[in-house]
Amino acid sequence: MAVGSSDENGRSGSVAKPDRPSSPGQEEFEVGSHTGTSISTDEEAVIVDDVPGQGGIGLSHRENVLSPTQPTQTRSRRSSSFVRPNNPIVPRSQRRGLFGRFTIIPEVETPLEYKRGTKWTITAVVALAAAGAPMGSGIFLPALPDLAKELNATTTITNLTVAMYMLAMSIFPLWWSSFSETLGRRTIYIISFTMFVVFSALSAISVNISMLIVMRILGGGASASVQAVGAGTIADIWEPAERGRAMGLFYLGPLIGPLISPLTGGSLSGAFGWRSTMWFLTIYGGVMLLMIFFCLPETLANKKPATAPISSPDPTANPLTRVTTTAKSIKSAASTIKRFLWDPLTVLAYLRYPPVLISVYSASVAFGSLFVLNISIQSTYSTPPYNFTSTIIGCMYLAPSLGYITASTVGGRWLDHIMKREALRAGRFDDSVNPPKLIYLPEDRMGENMWLAASLYPLSLIVYGFTASQGLKYIAAPAIATFLFGVGSMLVFGAVTTMLTEFMPQRSSSGVAVNNFVRNFVSCVGAILAQPLIDAMGNRWLCLMVGLFAWITGNGAIFLLKRRGEKWRREMDEALGNNVKVVNHGQRSNEELGQMDGDIRLEEMCDKEDKQ
Repeated sequence: MAVGSSDENGRSGSVAKPDRPSSPGQEEFEVGSHTGTSISTDEEAVIVDDVPGQGGIGLSHRENVLSPTQPTQTRSRRSSSFVRPNNPIVPRSQRRGLFGRFTIIPEVETPLEYKRGTKWTITAVVALAAAGAPMGSGIFLPALPDLAKELNATTTITNLTVAMYMLAMSIFPLWWSSFSETLGRRTIYIISFTMFVVFSALSAISVNISMLIVMRILGGGASASVQAVGAGTIADIWEPAERGRAMGLFYLGPLIGPLISPLTGGSLSGAFGWRSTMWFLTIYGGVMLLMIFFCLPETLANKKPATAPISSPDPTANPLTRVTTTAKSIKSAASTIKRFLWDPLTVLAYLRYPPVLISVYSASVAFGSLFVLNISIQSTYSTPPYNFTSTIIGCMYLAPSLGYITASTVGGRWLDHIMKREALRAGRFDDSVNPPKLIYLPEDRMGENMWLAASLYPLSLIVYGFTASQGLKYIAAPAIATFLFGVGSMLVFGAVTTMLTEFMPQRSSSGVAVNNFVRNFVSCVGAILAQPLIDAMGNRWLCLMVGLFAWITGNGAIFLLKRRGEKWRREMDEALGNNVKVVNHGQRSNEELGQMDGDIRLEEMCDKEDKQ
């Protein structure tokens, strides 16, 4: 290689340079007639430019610019503590999403190749943002009696502030997920949390129950964006082999909300009135908006548009007339209306596929049972023989919340372990790489974890119903029952959400949006009907009815997926055009499987070291 130089008189020449291996951080390149070496540093990409036959001088440029006369559009390769060295960083001027240039964590070309620490940071930010929506519903539960007195409303009407909030959380994610697939994740996060802050503040200054319900609907719809888009973000940055654990951490956010919101709501409403709970949500939303603004880059895969053929203009064609221009304008307006009003609803058509329908049904039954339990706790402990204050009522939600956190922490690792075990047992390997890699299927996640969960939470609900009315002497029994209910229901939520992102790998946020729509609609119905049913048939018989229904249908859903899931998934993949790897079911001996398992473990360890 020759490096350009010049003598003291300014004449250029070439100086022979011995060949040597490229150092780490250097990269050979060739663009047009240019060849040279790119040297990455912490500050800039330095390029030594070699122009054959011309003997130019070595130049250093930012953003990989070869020369003023021949700029390129290649990505920046500046090193960063957030990304791996071989993962190019998108220059600030080209970053996507609202105010994308201000993010501390840079956008990269391949989000799956972020360092592990960066992935966990992004996951934690999304999880905390996801806590806002359930916090908005749980924070109101201890304050409902005070709210009813101040605004002169009945218990059933005040329950609508929770039920309508949940209904909005079921509908709005259809639009958020649809827009996120085109506008990107970051833009949706910033817009929705700005709306959440505004509507939470308006809820705090509501003058009557009607205004409060309307503001709660809008606030619930705004906060619900993360429940659908957040799961898409997790799928953007985590490989399937590690996605179960990451999804478990993600779900810690929505479950931290139910843990702290009743305590916070009870304490604030007892000391400052119910309006203080809405001001708390306003502050929380503002803090999360700042974290998203600075710490959450765009992670949606950058889809390259197809290049349209360039056609030469027809000299004989007539110029555009007013009629054709008007027709095009009408067509464009109709297309825009369709995109904003109709297209988001089309994601509900995914329910025609049995894997999606049965998975969503399993989560919806569990979620509806959860809100029956929430209303029952508030109703039971605010009346004789307990007559607890709002603060103590808030403490009664601690037991199920601790169950959610326990299952979220353990359940994700359990999911990944079960999936790997089932793939090994079936002998599914991708032999196109060396060593062969396991091929994971969504239905692999349904093992003993789902059988346990589908029986644990319904039976726990029944036990709670029969022990909650026994008074303080036996108060430990319903507390233990609600803890186990939290464990069982969370195992269902985590498994179903992860499977939906894998059943629909190219439409992950849409699959989760469908799940949120159905389950939040069911929870809305449960929140509305729970109190009248408790008054009509009693707490124990309501819990018995809901528990038996959930136990029978939940186990039936698992049985159908285990028996027919693979066939249904293949039909769904063909219909959606999902790219599915060829599965090698060749028979291997136990020694071969053991050796492959060891090679896979060794490769995973090496990958973890490289990513750190």
